[in-house]
Amino acid sequence: MVDKGLLCLLLGLIILCSRLTGMIEAEGTHVFSSSGENVALPCINALSGCTSTTWTYNKHRSSAAVELIYGGIKNKNIRDERLSLGSDCSLNIYKTTKDDHGQYTCQQYVNEQKHGTDAQVFLHVLHVSSSSTQTEMRSGSSVTLTCQLFTYKDSCDDFFRTEDLQLFWVNQVGVNLQTDSRYQILSSKQCIKILTTTLLNEDNNREWRCLVQMKNETKISVRYTVKFKGPTKTEAVPAVTTINTERLSTLNSPVTPIQHSQALTTTTTTLIQAVSVCKKTSSPTAPSAPKQQVPVIAAVIAAVFLFAVVLLGVICIKKRSG
Repeated sequence: MVDKGLLCLLLGLIILCSRLTGMIEAEGTHVFSSSGENVALPCINALSGCTSTTWTYNKHRSSAAVELIYGGIKNKNIRDERLSLGSDCSLNIYKTTKDDHGQYTCQQYVNEQKHGTDAQVFLHVLHVSSSSTQTEMRSGSSVTLTCQLFTYKDSCDDFFRTEDLQLFWVNQVGVNLQTDSRYQILSSKQCIKILTTTLLNEDNNREWRCLVQMKNETKISVRYTVKFKGPTKTEAVPAVTTINTERLSTLNSPVTPIQHSQALTTTTTTLIQAVSVCKKTSSPTAPSAPKQQVPVIAAVIAAVFLFAVVLLGVICIKKRSG
């Protein structure tokens, strides 16, 4: 039989340890960054010269620690060129990615003996991804934007609750898009907000922001700007046909035999003049046309001559019948 007093003591120690662990983590420095930004993680327990400084990294609480810096020198097994040590012993990360989130610990070792307490820094990275490429952006298409805060905590819901964090989408003037029925915003976790909407013509060059607030203070935000690559949709305008009423009235009016005869005479005169022009063009004194144009000119002359003969025949028939 286990003594109840001893059992209560063990439970009390477990609860105390868990609370102390939570307090130690809460005392760490929280740094918020967005993908692509440069960030400097402070080392508040650094000694002068940074030769005693060591930086370690844990992606998650359950993962093993990785040594990044030892004695002020970067670990030669770390191939990431984005990491460097600042003059104040801070850890600099160039162009942060979502995979850089986690717990960073700055420690001091003097003569291979640990000196002072650890300085913990929790890096949280805000990242926005789109379901569509910019070449697919056009009016009438649907777009889905996923905003996620990557944290060290295994459960982001617990982290958001204990640190009083909020994640939401706003427009260019800071209005929460959750209140606009045009946007559908889903959330599987408190650290993920998925925005879906259908693009309109006026959305070209429009900006939306995903931001993180901690105790009602904005810590980080990511801007997403819509840019149309293709032409925007416009309403079709019916074509307007202009009718020459003067010409229409002329066509609809009856034609007398005299007018018909005059029209035929005028047409014949025009054709004869065209034939004469063609003959002048083909005369020896005129510049010779290129060889490929000779068949065309001959065909035109033959067609004009044939049409003139037909018209002359029609005129003769009309005169006889008149």
